[in-house]
Amino acid sequence: ELSAMDAIFESVSGLTTTGATVITGLDALPRSILIYRQLLQWLGGIGIIVIAVAGLPMLGIGGMQLYRAEIPGPTKDRKLTPRIAETAKALFFVYLGLTVVCALAFWAAGMTGFDAVAHAFSTVAIGGFSTHDASMGYFQSNTILLICSLFMVISAMNFGLHFLSWRRRSLAGYRQDSESRFFLGVLLIGVAVTCSYLILTDTLSLSDSLVHGLFQTISITTTTGFATQDFATWPTFLPVMLIMFSFMGGCVGSTAGGIKAVRLMLIAKQGVRELKQLVHPKAIIPLKIGKHRVEASVVSAVWSFFAVYMFVFVTVMLALLGTGMDFLTAFSAVAASINNLGPGLGDVAANYASITPVAKGLLCLAMLLGRLEIFTLLVLFTPMFWRL
Repeated sequence: ELSAMDAIFESVSGLTTTGATVITGLDALPRSILIYRQLLQWLGGIGIIVIAVAGLPMLGIGGMQLYRAEIPGPTKDRKLTPRIAETAKALFFVYLGLTVVCALAFWAAGMTGFDAVAHAFSTVAIGGFSTHDASMGYFQSNTILLICSLFMVISAMNFGLHFLSWRRRSLAGYRQDSESRFFLGVLLIGVAVTCSYLILTDTLSLSDSLVHGLFQTISITTTTGFATQDFATWPTFLPVMLIMFSFMGGCVGSTAGGIKAVRLMLIAKQGVRELKQLVHPKAIIPLKIGKHRVEASVVSAVWSFFAVYMFVFVTVMLALLGTGMDFLTAFSAVAASINNLGPGLGDVAANYASITPVAKGLLCLAMLLGRLEIFTLLVLFTPMFWRL
């Protein structure tokens, strides 16, 4: 039986596709409760995509401005389709199509029909809820893990780009998209480091290091939060590194959490430009994403978002430390909540049932701020917005 705070925490976690849970004994729960949790994440996922691609640009916030400034062709300076309703409909069918294909793939790989649909809901939503306490480790199948890894990567990429690629019947858009290349590059580096470290430290066998290293890196980096085993028991370097990777999350216009790849790419590019400027102080070095120059106002907006994101992260972490929580648990819990990841380290490695109601309330706030990209939630509480 859940308390009111636990029920709120579970619901917020589901709708924000965070995947943090206070429930244990999932295998013994009625199927109606299990599918409700999965459906909550799935509905939260499509809601986030529509808000990110169609809603936030109306308010002049969100990462899609960067995306439209960089992508050539029909997305530049205009919506995917002329009207928000049509855009939302198009994105919904892409989302639904991916879910159906994912469910069929899981079923073909050996899952029951119920588990296949339930896990397709949380995979495409980048949610991480499972119908089993052992999460994806329950199925003991490398085929299922590889299928899940593929769909987590696809779902962490821009759904607007998926729609355009489908409409054009071409994959060229992915090759032209700087954010997708950056995201996949960082992901590959993370997978290589994780697998290599597991092998060199003899943490797992060679085959298990490759499979679990690949799966766990993709799961944590994309902020899905599925698990095959308790990654918190791996050498300390890896869990902390993976938590740091989750700050990137996925691409804008996806169901993934985090700061988003395009923002970190822009911050990295500006850092490189500043170093070049120090070497050549009189040179004029434009900042570009792809072939397109990025305006100073966009750079300023990205840095403002990053600063506020870090400020919220540190503030909530300090508040949790004030409740008596240890540093590792507080750090990972806030990172897992604001990045909409789910699993943490320390006392929240398995679930969040043991933390105080106050801590749960603070983490609910962090989930909402992270999911709605902070400024959206702040704008909604600004009186000026409601007078417009």
